[in-house]
Amino acid sequence: MRRSDVRTTLRNLLAPAAIASAMALLAASPAHAAVLWTADPASGTGSFSYTACDGGSITTHDGNDGHGPVFRLDKPTGSDRCEVAGAAGRTWSNDTTYWWGWKLRTSTPDAQTVFQWKSWGTGEEQQQNYPVLMKVEDGRLKIWYVAPGEVWKPVGSKEWTTTGYHKIELGITTRSDNTGSFALYVDGSLVVDQRSVRTWDDRGNNPRWGTYGSAIGDVDSTVWIDDLRLGQTRADVD
Repeated sequence: MRRSDVRTTLRNLLAPAAIASAMALLAASPAHAAVLWTADPASGTGSFSYTACDGGSITTHDGNDGHGPVFRLDKPTGSDRCEVAGAAGRTWSNDTTYWWGWKLRTSTPDAQTVFQWKSWGTGEEQQQNYPVLMKVEDGRLKIWYVAPGEVWKPVGSKEWTTTGYHKIELGITTRSDNTGSFALYVDGSLVVDQRSVRTWDDRGNNPRWGTYGSAIGDVDSTVWIDDLRLGQTRADVD
């Protein structure tokens, strides 16, 4: 047999074996975690555990901008809060990693608090009011770690514009000691990679999204939230 014929024969024999080997490797690989929850505008506020929007409104809105229906939260003058919280049918646990992804637009560069990893309880029932908190303030998205005793530690910021949506990806690994962590990507760029922090309070925590703060009690503030979802990895919410 000519040498070229030998090479051809070997290739033909090896190809099925290589394919079978690759398929076996894929089958042995762990399945990728799926999206665990999405906030569907068609369900309205039923997607969330509860809302807090005294005097304001939480509606769905289609701005004909390619995003389709999104959540619209309107906080009027005279109120300091319009928020949605939690995920209907889900609870949160210590020693767990959660990733949330959403697209956010604000009507003002001072929408103040747009996300809280809010602790349950009040007063002596909690050590941390909100271990992770994000604000849109002075034209920037600012992120804090708030340690026990209400010790605020700025951990990152990024320029914020009000002309369109920004993509937010936030991951929190919950720990009741100082071995927790959280990471934040904005428009695909890593803004925060915070480690060795306490991210789970005595009675647990719950996510909140919206526009909140005493500094904006005398102004109207609107936020739009699109494609809000929960997963176990960043890839699940990307």
